[in-house]
Amino acid sequence: MKKIYTIAAILAAFSLHAQFTVTVQTTADFKDQDAILYTLNGSRDIIASKDQSKNNTWTFKYPNHYMGMMKVYFPSSNNSFTFISENKNVDIKLETQDNKIKDVIFLDEANILMSTTQDGSQKKELILPALTQIKEYYKDNTDFGKALKTEIDKLSKSINEIDQTAHPFIYYYKTNNNKFLSKENSKKATQDDLINFLDKSNDMLETSSLLRPILIAYLNIGGNTNVDASVDKLLDRLKVETPRGQTILSELIDIFDMYDMKTFKDKYLSLAKGLKCTITDRLASTIKSNTNVEMGATFPDYKFQSPVNTNAKSLYDIKADKKVVIFWSSTCSHCESELPKLLEKYGDLKAKNVQIIGLSMDTDKNSYTNRITAFPWVNDSELRGWHSSYVDTYNVHATPTYFILDANNKIISKPEHVGNVLEYFKLK
Repeated sequence: MKKIYTIAAILAAFSLHAQFTVTVQTTADFKDQDAILYTLNGSRDIIASKDQSKNNTWTFKYPNHYMGMMKVYFPSSNNSFTFISENKNVDIKLETQDNKIKDVIFLDEANILMSTTQDGSQKKELILPALTQIKEYYKDNTDFGKALKTEIDKLSKSINEIDQTAHPFIYYYKTNNNKFLSKENSKKATQDDLINFLDKSNDMLETSSLLRPILIAYLNIGGNTNVDASVDKLLDRLKVETPRGQTILSELIDIFDMYDMKTFKDKYLSLAKGLKCTITDRLASTIKSNTNVEMGATFPDYKFQSPVNTNAKSLYDIKADKKVVIFWSSTCSHCESELPKLLEKYGDLKAKNVQIIGLSMDTDKNSYTNRITAFPWVNDSELRGWHSSYVDTYNVHATPTYFILDANNKIISKPEHVGNVLEYFKLK
């Protein structure tokens, strides 16, 4: 019994050790205490771990194997930065100023290489053609000609020079980004090429950030008149009963939502809801956020953070015959043109016992505070931009986004523009 207990204890102790750690250091003037580590699933950030500062250092222990993109987010100041993991320890130093990230300094080999190759790829795409033309006017035996040749040779190096064995994720990312998304090669890819890649790729597809742009490229190749056939062909090959098929189905629903392709969104959302197999967390989240804001659904309550122009504690606490909920931002050009039109009719709306609730996607407190001085309706913001909790709850993909609720908080209209709002209340 003693031996069994000892082995069990060793295994239990081993399970507590991280597969790898992510260490982040900041300068002493950085005030944030809390930080969140995210992994990636397709285009969605997944919370992996949380930590509090110890002498301006955060150490995240990640217990599982992971190769792909990661992100650290500081909620108090709304700072974030991205990096990669190749299932090895990550070491990062941040230079900050006025509680904002000024520079990200990578100290581990994988992120140094990734950063260098990213910079090289941008130069190759933007600068190499110009340097090649300039070189025609300079002889190789001149100092400038030699320098040009050296730089051109450096930028012309192949992605394949990355050691796939030593750096599998960097090799995967750079190779497939170059093959399917670069200006040089993207036009050569066919839909069958992309289907084969999406079908046969390893798990790094979901963690690479390549999935959504490749899906958009796939749809673009098929053309606007062939969307149904393109998607059906893809899903038939991948099978929506599989985890990858469901991730791609979720991505497609989000893409159609983002680009206002309602017919296609409704079709494939209906397909997702009708699945009888086990549903992945990713697809379940997509179904839930869309179900929350369907016509006739009860709009989920929201607990206000720092509301102005009200004593209400939550959205449900506001009593009115109708409510107009707006998701907006002070940096949104469409909001800048639409909300003043709502302001013009605010008195008429109040006379009809209609209350307006603005939930801001802002990140800058001063910008938000200055803007809401002109808006007499209820305003609130988490000041976390697209990290705001209501993004997923209410399936927000763009600003402004409008919902009209009845007295019982049921969704009775989802106007596309401010004109539709005013038309609904016969004020246009």
